Amino acid sequence: MEEDNATAPNYDHPAAYDVDGKPLYAHPADDVSHAQNTPGNGTQVVYMSRPFEPDRPVISDAAKLKHDKSKQMYPDLNLSEGEYVISAVKRHAIGLVLPTIVGAILISLILILLINYDFIAQYFQINGQIISFSAVLPMGIAFIAFIAVATYITYFVYTSNRFFLTNESVIQEIQTGLFSKLEQTVSLSNIEDASFTQVGIAQQIFNYGSIRLSTEGDETTYRFSFVANPKEHIAILNNAVEAFQNGRPVD
Repeated sequence: MEEDNATAPNYDHPAAYDVDGKPLYAHPADDVSHAQNTPGNGTQVVYMSRPFEPDRPVISDAAKLKHDKSKQMYPDLNLSEGEYVISAVKRHAIGLVLPTIVGAILISLILILLINYDFIAQYFQINGQIISFSAVLPMGIAFIAFIAVATYITYFVYTSNRFFLTNESVIQEIQTGLFSKLEQTVSLSNIEDASFTQVGIAQQIFNYGSIRLSTEGDETTYRFSFVANPKEHIAILNNAVEAFQNGRPVD
């Protein structure tokens, strides 16, 4: 019995003191009502409550439908509950022209060499017994396979760089190598400035350029190059940022 009294809380002992040095007491629920109803007792009661979980935001049926559709179209994209994709920005195909042309020229040269090997060997007086066509053919096929794989890797890395605008944030997927990928997410509330640039006559003619985002606080700048029709995408992005920051629905 003495052990129970030793561990029981002492509600007559002050739990704390206010700025004027007056004692503050903690009381159980039944004693609180009694202390409040007792006139002139001069007791200040400290109310102690348990933390509670905040109410989850209400998500409309339309938002849920858009979220499910976005998850189906972009299963690898990290979207929060009720978040959906408004626009997906891809790179302009013009960025693949140069590596595709280079790969096609190299493969064509090797094929020409293989097809006309006898004529070339005769012209340069190459001894067929030392370097025969049967020895050159596997090497040529290996070079063609290597160039084709390298061209495909270039295509994969280039097209895997994507830029998404959602109703809550901007998500940028950066693919720097075959097995190197980075995802950056910026909330629409943190975007301070969004602009685009088109430099040179080629970007004006083929209508592509770069998108630039700057954020508040850490002053980080994000860039996405080779964007097709950047003016249209920046207009959509600026409207979404303005709507989000002013508490309006983002469509």
